[in-house]
Amino acid sequence: MTIDYKALASAPRLLMEANLKPVQGHRFQPTGFADLGPARYTLPDGMEMLLVESAQSVANRMELACWDPVAQDLIEGLRGLPYVRIVDDTGNHVSNSLLEAHRINSEYIMKDAARVVESDKGVPKKIEERSFNDEFAGEIEYQKDGRVNWTRFHTALLKYDPNCLIHGCFLEEIGGRLRVTRALSGFIEARGVAVAESGGVKNNIVQPELRGGEGNVPFHRTEFTGEIKAYFNLDLALIRGHGLGDAATRLLIDLSLFKIRRFLSTGLRLRTACDLEVDGDLTVTRPKGFTITGDEDALLGECRRLIGECEGLFASPSVTEVAWKPSKGKSKAKKENGDGEAGGKGASQEEDVKE
Repeated sequence: MTIDYKALASAPRLLMEANLKPVQGHRFQPTGFADLGPARYTLPDGMEMLLVESAQSVANRMELACWDPVAQDLIEGLRGLPYVRIVDDTGNHVSNSLLEAHRINSEYIMKDAARVVESDKGVPKKIEERSFNDEFAGEIEYQKDGRVNWTRFHTALLKYDPNCLIHGCFLEEIGGRLRVTRALSGFIEARGVAVAESGGVKNNIVQPELRGGEGNVPFHRTEFTGEIKAYFNLDLALIRGHGLGDAATRLLIDLSLFKIRRFLSTGLRLRTACDLEVDGDLTVTRPKGFTITGDEDALLGECRRLIGECEGLFASPSVTEVAWKPSKGKSKAKKENGDGEAGGKGASQEEDVKE
């Protein structure tokens, strides 16, 4: 065991931070917003601050740190952890609840899909008659005019995708009350910032005098210098409040800590001009005296052990396949962006807004 769970038994939050620095030089490019640009702000004492990476983006990156894009599966050490895999009628992998902007509430899971009961060499042969939406609603005993059975709801999320309990979800496809607040959050900010202006030219060596952006185009570039720090907040009280039992609670805590470690070791190339590394180590600021003794490999090993302990709480097989068919007359999937547990997915120079 790498974590002293007893020391966290009564703590409401686990607050952590890590100093960061550019891997080369001193300049870095922060996240930007379409109508705002870089998010700059000033503290009451006059300290100039800058948001380097938002909570939405850090959540995305912590999730992606557990995904193997080549194998199209969880990284090897986390296999056995449940999630919902979306396939088409030929068995091709379309997406899954770990990658989707709305997680398990993705329209490709909860709107136009049904669970695959039987398949032959990956091709769906028998599909549940009810939609997965109806099946899930029945499993949690949801009634539009009744009280929500929160224990069944949280247990069902653990069964199909525990990451929904870590990063939050909102099952408005079933009912607007079915929300889970994010338990793990993080952001990166810089203090004492100063602007580093530079620029360049996009060259057209054939017709440099063309207009409308097609010829030679000078451009400016705004970067920053300053002290960079990543912050992480794990809501222990929220996790315990789900009432899932000791093994599942410990799994959610350990998996969250692994995601943080993994993000800090593999996910800090945020943009072309924002390539960072940890300067020191991850430290705990609350509760006082608590330390995270396990490194990334130790935390992954603890995850493996706890996945085994929780096997009876998970779907069998652990990866639930649902067959998705596009709705008639629907030529293009809807893309949504926004804060909360329903946002857009994808890394960009501007902003990731999936939570």
